[in-house]
Amino acid sequence: MRGVLRAPVAGRTWREFGYVLVGLPLSGVYFSLALAGLSVGAGLLVTFLGVPVLAGVLAMSRGFGHLERARVRVLLGTDVPDPAPIRAAKGGALAAMGALLKSGSAWRHVLYSVIHFPWALFAFCVALTFWAYGWGFLLYPLWFWVFPAFTDQSGLVVFNNDAYSLALDSPLAIFLTSLLGFALTLATPWVVRALTTVDRVLVGGLLGPSRLATRVTELESDRGVVVDTAAADLRRIERDLHDGAQARLVALAMDLGQAKETLAQDPQAAARMVDEAHGEVKIALQELRDLARGIHPAVLTDRGLDAALSAVASRCAAPVRVAVDLPGRPAAAIEGIAYFTVSELLQNVSKHAMARSASVDVWKSGERLLIQVADDGRGGADIRPGSGLAGLAERLDAVDGVLVVDSPADGGTTVTAELPWRT
Repeated sequence: MRGVLRAPVAGRTWREFGYVLVGLPLSGVYFSLALAGLSVGAGLLVTFLGVPVLAGVLAMSRGFGHLERARVRVLLGTDVPDPAPIRAAKGGALAAMGALLKSGSAWRHVLYSVIHFPWALFAFCVALTFWAYGWGFLLYPLWFWVFPAFTDQSGLVVFNNDAYSLALDSPLAIFLTSLLGFALTLATPWVVRALTTVDRVLVGGLLGPSRLATRVTELESDRGVVVDTAAADLRRIERDLHDGAQARLVALAMDLGQAKETLAQDPQAAARMVDEAHGEVKIALQELRDLARGIHPAVLTDRGLDAALSAVASRCAAPVRVAVDLPGRPAAAIEGIAYFTVSELLQNVSKHAMARSASVDVWKSGERLLIQVADDGRGGADIRPGSGLAGLAERLDAVDGVLVVDSPADGGTTVTAELPWRT
C-alpha cells in the first residue's frame, strides 16, 4: 500500500511520464523523415537514384534506433543490446549500400520509425489526460476560487444547457472532485507503466538484435563454457592420475625392484615387500576405478540412470530416496549430464547440508528431462558467482538446460534441473 501511495511522486514514474511526453515529437520526426524517404526512394527506383535514397533512409533509421535505445536505457531502465553492425564486403559505396538494403535489422528500424508514431500519439494522449485530470482534480480545492473571482461561474462547470447547469461549487462537490482526482493520480503511474511496457517490447523486438543473432551469441557463449569445462575436466583427470594412481604405481615399481634385489639375500623380507606391493596394487586399482567412474561410469552405460543414480545415492552421507520414472533413455550426452548433476548435488548434501535425509526424483515432461534433488538440511544455498552451483548452472545452460535453487535460510534445499530430452 505504501508503494501505491508513493508511486505518483516516485522518480521512476516521472521518468516514464517524461519518456512518453518526449516520445511524441521524436516519433513525429522519425515518421515524417522515414515515410518521406521511402516514398522518394520507391519513386526513384526506376532510376539508379532510388537505391542510394533507400540506403540513406535505412542508415538514418539505424541512427534513430541508437537514440531510442539510449532513451529507453536512461528513462525506462531497460538495456537493449545494439544489433550486429552491418559489414559490407570490399567494394566501396556500392557494397555498403547493398549491405544496408539486405540488412533485416535496418528494415526493422524503418518499420519502427513508421509504426511507432501512431502508438506514441495514443500513449501521449492517454498519459497526459490521466496526469492532467488526476492532479487537476486532486488540487481542485486549492484553485476552484479562480472561477468566482475571475469569471461569472461559481465553479468548474461539468454540464450546461439552456435549462440546467451543474458546477462544482459546493463543499461536497469539491470534496468528491478531489477524491476522484486522488484515485486518478494513483492510477496514472500504472497506466503510464503499461504504456511504456509496450514501448519496451517495440524497442526490444525491432531495434535490438534479431532472435537468430541472439541465439548465435548464446551458442557461442555456451560453446566457450563447454570448451572451458572440458579443459578443466582434462586438467582434473591429469592431476588425479599424476597425484594418485601414477605416483602409487611408480612407488610400486620401485618396491618390486627392491624386492627383486632382496630376494636372493633375504627371501622373507622380499616376501613382505611383495605383500605390501600387492596392497598398493589394490589401492591403485580402486583409484583407477574411481577415476573411471568420474569420467563415465560403466553402470550408466549398461543399465541407465536408475541404477547409476542409486549407486551414487548409496555413497551419500544421508539416506537418499531415488525415484526415476522415464519411458526410455535420453541421448547419451544428456544422460551423462543428468548423472553428474545429481552426483554433484548429492556431494553438496554430504559436505554442506548436514541433512538427515534427501531425495532424488527424475521424470520426463514433454520433451524435457526434469531432475529434482531435495534435502532437509540447513539451507542457505544460492547460485553465487564462483560457486559450484554457478558452474553447474553454466554446464546446464550450455545444452539449453536450466537450474533453479530454492534454499530458504530456515532450512531445506530443493534444486530443480531441466534438460532437453534429445533421443
